[in-house]
Amino acid sequence: MTWSLPEPPRMGTLNGRRVLPIVVIALLLIGVTLTLSNCSTTVQPGNVGVKIRTLGASAGVDPVPMPARWYLVGIGERIIQYPAIQRTYTYTRESDDRGTENEEISFSDNNALPMTADVQIVLRVDPQSAPALYTRYRLSFDQLFEGPIRNDVRSAIAAETELVPVEFLYKGGRQTVIQKALARVQRKWGPQGVTISQLDWIGNIRYPQVILDSIQAKTKADADTLAAQARVAVAKAEADAKVEEARGQAESNRLLAQSISTNPAVVQLRAIEKWDGRLPSVTGSGTPFINLQTK
Repeated sequence: MTWSLPEPPRMGTLNGRRVLPIVVIALLLIGVTLTLSNCSTTVQPGNVGVKIRTLGASAGVDPVPMPARWYLVGIGERIIQYPAIQRTYTYTRESDDRGTENEEISFSDNNALPMTADVQIVLRVDPQSAPALYTRYRLSFDQLFEGPIRNDVRSAIAAETELVPVEFLYKGGRQTVIQKALARVQRKWGPQGVTISQLDWIGNIRYPQVILDSIQAKTKADADTLAAQARVAVAKAEADAKVEEARGQAESNRLLAQSISTNPAVVQLRAIEKWDGRLPSVTGSGTPFINLQTK
């Protein structure tokens, strides 16, 4: 009896079946999946896309905005996105979802006293204006927001605060200033398709300590002055009242004297009014004040 080893399977077969077609199909599926993942993008809801071509005769910015959906991206093409719905962003000293960079706004008053503050802005991009906006600035929205828009917000606030003293801001005028700054920014960006609907302070303006001390000292001095003026006013009112009282008494005495001089019987009448009903005790050659003689 002879023994023999089983014949190994031939290349390209498995249990007598060919595996090459299966491998080819699997590789094709992997290739298609990788291609779609690397050559596609999704414009998120609430955004509008702008397609940029860098190759071929049609290279440049596509003037037609791309609504929110999934897109295949060809070779030499890319899509950037702008917010098409109203959104709120901030420029703050502290870190936020965009990073740890200090983005607070700095400005000064009409005496060049420096201050800083955090600012909140609400804006949206008109979908139809997105391609033209990219064509003009060649910036993504984050770059546009952190660059030109932030610079204009800072310039607008600075232009308004430089017209007023720090006391005006400290005592409630800051809302007037921020609304005027908003109007400046709106005039710049509105025609370009960026609608800025709000511009607000976040928290308090950061004043240098020397300014706070000066304002508080001035506020106390003003309060002391007002209190002193109030005391002077009270004293003057009291003095005026006494003068008027004395003037009234003098006028009364004058009228009384005039009455007595023209009618001596008035003195006799006043004496009778004060008489207690008892006869006067008169000694010697004294003359009673009241004349008891009758005619």
